[in-house]
This record gives sequence, structure tokens and C-alpha cells, in this order.
Amino acid sequence: MDVFVCAGCGTELTAPVSRVALPVHTYYGAWEQLHPPLMEPATYAVDPRPTGPPWRPWKDVGAELAARQGVFAPVYSVSFGARNRIVIAPGDSRSMTLIPGKCEGYCRGVDGRAGPNLACEGCGRAVATRLDDCGMWQMVWLEPDAVVRRASGLPAVPPPDWDELGRPEHRVQPVEPDGSWSPRWEAAVGVALAHLVAVTGDRPVDLPAGPVAELLGHAVGLRLPAAPGARSLALAGPGLPPPRPRPDVLLVPRHPLTGASWCPPGDEGAVVPLDSGVWAYLAHPGETSPMPATGSLPEGVLRDDYPLPRRPWRPLAAHYHSFDDTLVRLPAVNAPRLRRYRDEYRQTYGGDADLA
Repeated sequence: MDVFVCAGCGTELTAPVSRVALPVHTYYGAWEQLHPPLMEPATYAVDPRPTGPPWRPWKDVGAELAARQGVFAPVYSVSFGARNRIVIAPGDSRSMTLIPGKCEGYCRGVDGRAGPNLACEGCGRAVATRLDDCGMWQMVWLEPDAVVRRASGLPAVPPPDWDELGRPEHRVQPVEPDGSWSPRWEAAVGVALAHLVAVTGDRPVDLPAGPVAELLGHAVGLRLPAAPGARSLALAGPGLPPPRPRPDVLLVPRHPLTGASWCPPGDEGAVVPLDSGVWAYLAHPGETSPMPATGSLPEGVLRDDYPLPRRPWRPLAAHYHSFDDTLVRLPAVNAPRLRRYRDEYRQTYGGDADLA
């Protein structure tokens, strides 16, 4: 395990933490809602892309410079913030204090608009940014040039691997306790749909019957309406039998440690990565029936009188910003067909509205 210390004075700024993949929903929450921490306790992740302020308008940046920042299609503004910023849960931060005058926010918290808002208690150096405003997952971003990673001296925790996906606790439920769709699901669907549009070249897709079609059918239909010549898609990943024949596209999990897409051995066909917790629910939904009030049922017998799973008042849709932000960061968006596709849906749904 590692700790991060101040590059100026050596003060420890975090509890011992282990690296995991950056969550796909990091930047996409539900508007006007307070969210829990993004990261699990004792974990951290790194974003290799430039993030946060300063921001520069697209018209002042141009396509060539924007591409060097990882953006391949016009957007309102392009980040020129630091690369390789480190995100932790707020509860894992240590010896940092808020900087007066840099704690602005939109509504019920701070949103980091003025840059780093946390200073090292040892030397006063600005080292991190706390984010917890409505619509944001609670998190602390450490500035890469202000901290140094060191070994904590604690035994290393076994890194997460593909076998994590089969554990019940890894599955992310699609519906929140209040009956709304999970914002993590909405963001994950948006990211996956952007990859699906890119690999199919804006062509329709046939979804397999079962949880994939039931939960994702509405969102996919909005982005890729049914038409002749549809591409075939199937769920695939560790622990699942390989689909035969091989469909045009495989919906696969991201590795919980590296974020890399799972691929069948020796297979170079098209794959679409999906948040591993969302994938795990689709692949292993598990039994949802309650236990009998008294006594027990014979082994292998399930009750058939329990309520159906909760479904919110509207079908599951992709988070607009997770879809568009992912699509503009895929070089394939420069293809004429996909550029026309993006222009058309932005005109239809607007550049800043969520698609429901």
C-alpha cells in the first residue's frame, strides 16, 4: 500500500491506499443530488488525461491543439489542467485544510472552480482539491506536482482481478433505494454507448434477450434506432461461456485494477467496455427472492410469489454528458459518418441537456 506526502515538507496527506481503476462515472453524477464518495476506502485512482482548470474555449484552441489534449471533436471548452491527478475518498485525506477564498460552489458544497482548495497543514502549500457539490461524487484530487507517493510499510493488499467480478458484493444494483435509476448505471451506459456507436460506425444493434435487452434496450434504441443490417451483440467476459457464433460486438467488463477491456484469448474482434460492477449485475444478477417468513423451502426450490424487481417511472437512459464526453475522446469521431451523427443528435437534444 502507498501513502502520498507533501512534496514540500513531507507531511503525510493520505491514509494508506491501494491503486484501482478510475471509475467510469467519476465526472458524471445526478444533477441537484448529493452523492456518496466516489472511491472505496483505502483506494486511489489516477486520471492520465488533463482535467480541471484552466479551461480554454474551443474557438481559441482549435482542432490540432485540442487533439493533443485528447479531444477530437468540437466542445464548449477544453481542459488544460494537470495530467495524472490522483483521486481518493475524502475520508482518506490527512493533514489538509481548506483554503479561504477558494471554496466556491454552485449549491450545497464546493466544486473546485478556483483550482486547488486544500493546503498542507505542514507548510501551507496548495496540494489538493475537494469536490462535494450537488451532482458531484465526493472526492479529493491530489495535484501530481504537489505530492510524492511512498510505500506505507503495510502489507500489500492483493490487487483486484477478474475473479472479483463473480462476487456478489461487486455487483452494482441498477435501482437506488429511493426507486430512481442508479447514477452509476446511467453514466456507465453513456460511456459504453459511445464506444458502441464508434465500433459500429452508427449502425443499429441487435441486443440479446434477457437483462441486457431489458435494461439497455431503451438507451441503445435512442442512440442507434432499429434498421436493416443491424450488428449483433452479446455479453461476454470471465466466467461466461463464449458466444457461438462470435457476434459482431462483445459487451465486456473493464478490469477493476487497470481499466483495460476484457478480451477472449486470441480474439481481435470488436469489444465495448462496460463498468465492471454494472457488467457483473448483467452477467450474474443472482436470486432476488426473500427468505420464507418461517421454516425453509426444499433445496433447489424458489418462491414464485415475491414482487417483481423495482423499475423507476421511466426507462433507463444514458447520461448525456458521459456519452458525449466519451465520444469526443475517441479518434473514430473524426470519421465523416460519426461527425454527422454527433452533429445531428446535438441539434436534436441540445448540447447541454440530459437525454431521457
